[in-house]
Amino acid sequence: MHKILVVDDDHDICLLLTRYLTRNGYFVSSANSGQGAIEWMKKNTPELVLCDFRLDDMTGTELLGKIKELHPAAAVIIITGYSDVKDAVEVMKLGAYDYVTKPLYPEEILLTIKKALVEEPKGNGMTKPVMSKSSANTSTSKSMNNGKYIFGNSPEFATILKQIELVAPTNFSVIIYGESGSGKEAIAHQIH
Repeated sequence: MHKILVVDDDHDICLLLTRYLTRNGYFVSSANSGQGAIEWMKKNTPELVLCDFRLDDMTGTELLGKIKELHPAAAVIIITGYSDVKDAVEVMKLGAYDYVTKPLYPEEILLTIKKALVEEPKGNGMTKPVMSKSSANTSTSKSMNNGKYIFGNSPEFATILKQIELVAPTNFSVIIYGESGSGKEAIAHQIH
């Protein structure tokens, strides 16, 4: 059972996330302050930390640094009610897995947690996907059922892969457009 720590100074958010994630099969603990989270992590090893960006006693950035010191392999998802691109870029550079804005949508946060837990850390605190049946030989490649591959290593391509993962499990209609030979058919097969 995966061990998750929820850190938020709002008791209701902690309770809500703890109940929801426990019902979905996770072992969940919570802390209402950065210092409380640090004390918990000195005795326990979380696989994932959901952390509010603005805590009463420290910022999410400060706590992220402490988490990475104590448990470098732990995935960290920063939660905030104030979406700021500068803050998002900063925490991602410091090793956060993702930056999620409130309000939290249960299915969305659960999907983000599942993705974070199947990835393993690299030396710089960034993550790479663990090899699975659908993965190819590189972290930015995807294998398709018909043996073809789509691959790339640019930030734009990483965005496309993230979009594929988001829309593939839904029943939404998707329009794929681009120049001839750009890989529209391969993307459609990957979504399917």
